[in-house]
Amino acid sequence: MYYILFYKTVDHYVEKRVPFRNEHLALVQKMFSERKIVMAGALAEPVDSAILIFKGDSQAVAEAFVKNDPYVKNGLIAEWHVRPWNVVVGGE
Repeated sequence: MYYILFYKTVDHYVEKRVPFRNEHLALVQKMFSERKIVMAGALAEPVDSAILIFKGDSQAVAEAFVKNDPYVKNGLIAEWHVRPWNVVVGGE
């Protein structure tokens, strides 16, 4: 099953993320290499949100990411939520 993690970022997120970006991307890459994250990225114009797509048995895989994400720990994410995604076309 797929799960989408929706992030709503704080104002001036792009500037504020700089000190935490390498650690955040390392966590994303680790989970991608473990095949837990399928895709991830920020939305553009405006850069006010991000979406990360997880694959797992439950949404706990996405919640574990949130718990360890330096962006969340350092207040760059104003709100987040996870939703199950029923993929009709595509996927593995």
